[in-house]
Formats: sequence, C-alpha cells, structure tokens
Amino acid sequence: MPKLLVIGSMNIDEIVITSNIPNPGQTVFGKEYKKVSGGKGANQAIAAARLGGEVDFIGCVGDDSDGDFLLENFGRNNVNHKMVLKKENVLTGKAYITVCNGENQIIVISGANEHVTKEIIDIEAILNSDMVLVQLEVPLKTIEYVVDLCYENKIPIILNPAPATKLSEDLIRKVTYLTPNESEAELIFGTDDYESLVSKYPKQLIITLGSKGSIFKDENAIHKIDTIPVKVVDTTGAGDTFNGALAVSLLNNETLLDAVKFATLAATIKTTKLGAQEGMPTMEGVKNYIWKD
Repeated sequence: MPKLLVIGSMNIDEIVITSNIPNPGQTVFGKEYKKVSGGKGANQAIAAARLGGEVDFIGCVGDDSDGDFLLENFGRNNVNHKMVLKKENVLTGKAYITVCNGENQIIVISGANEHVTKEIIDIEAILNSDMVLVQLEVPLKTIEYVVDLCYENKIPIILNPAPATKLSEDLIRKVTYLTPNESEAELIFGTDDYESLVSKYPKQLIITLGSKGSIFKDENAIHKIDTIPVKVVDTTGAGDTFNGALAVSLLNNETLLDAVKFATLAATIKTTKLGAQEGMPTMEGVKNYIWKD
C-alpha cells in the first residue's frame, strides 16, 4: 500500500461553548467544555487514515498527559506515531477556543510544535514515502528543508499553507501541490483572481473555496468543483479533511480531477458532523453518501 508521511502540528483543543463572550475584567458562565485532539498536522493525518491511507507522522508533543492523550488518539485512528518525539520540560501544543453563536475566538500556544525542527526529520522516512503532506503550524525553516528534500528526490509533496504567510516563489515552484483556501491564497499571492492564479500554476495550485467548492487548472481546462447540498453542522476540520483526502486519492492513482472531486466531497461530508477529527468521514462513509445521494 502506498505510504503517506505527514509532518506537522499536534495540539490539545480546549473548547468552551458560551452564550456570551466576556469583556475585559468580566466573568461569564460557559455552557459546555470539551478537550479534544487537534492541530492541522494531526487532523490531516487522521483524515487520511480514516479514508484508508497508510499514514506515518513526524511531530513533537510534551512529556505530559496531554502528549499521551494525543498519541493514544493516533493509535485509535491507525496513524503510526513512532517518529513523534516527547520533549522534556516542554508543554504539548494547545489551542484555547471560545465558541459563541457559531463564532470562534482562538488562542494558540505552539509549545512542542516549535521543536519540529529539521534535526528531528527522519530523512529515510521521507525517502521511503510515496507522498509527503505538510502545513505551516511548525517552523517554516523545517518546511523549507522538507520541501527541498522532496524536490531533490522527486517525492510528491502537498503543502497546505495554513496558517498563511508569505512564501517565496522558489518554495512554491518546488512543491507538487499547493492547497490554500481563499483568504490564504489572497495573502500569499495578493489577489483574489483565482482563475488567473490557477492558470499561472496549472496542475499545482488547488484553491479551496468553502461552500463554493474548489478550483484548479489541469492540462485541459480550469475546473470549478462544486460542493453538494448538505446541512452544515460544523466546518471545523473541513480543510484538513480536504488535504488528507486529496493525498489518499492521489496515492490511489486517481487523476488530479478525480482526486480534487473526491477531496471536495469528503470535506463537504465532514461539515455535516460535529468536531474536527470526530466528524471526519471513513471511505465507507463517503461511498455510502455517494450511493445515497
């Protein structure tokens, strides 16, 4: 089975649901509290594994109970975490999320994710992988190092540039697939003319458009992939589902067009369920949805 290597972040998401956002100096009561696994890297690894991918992961957690919590969750979801390092005297990454009437306020503490440096990257793991998937919640220098390794060794790599930052043209040209959402594409390229952007980077740039689907260009034409009508419950993790699904589909030798269609569908199905990782579909779930639709 083709092997996917994901390199990225692992977080504990501490979520408080409330009817009122407190003003400075004010105390309010919350409705509900949840502690769940998160981090864009971990989310994308689990999305791929749930869709049948063979997934290895490189990252860092703290030597604490939160780190154990995240590793146990990887085990339950069939993600190989033997290359995840536990860093002493370092906290596991955390995101503190306040949810009020569908809107989020988030404070992220990178913690152990800052220790995902090039020194911990297992070069053999990259060379033995059929595809690599990375994001930007770990140091950019590490991502640049991984991209260079993949480029030099002709290993396909997907870069999901989130959270968005300015990227060099050299880095962009070296990645096999770049998958920003609308706001990330605008920040990186300075324009919201998506058709012009995908025409400049054919078969490479894939822009996700939320409820409007996705857009990319292959050797034949610009393709706009629509979503299907669903009752949206929670969009958290939809972009991560897209990236994990895209990787799995490409590793299954699907065309880029079919892979983007599959990823768009999987991301749409994710929005029908609550929770980032908890709501991610299995391959059977996607097939059942297609059949029912």
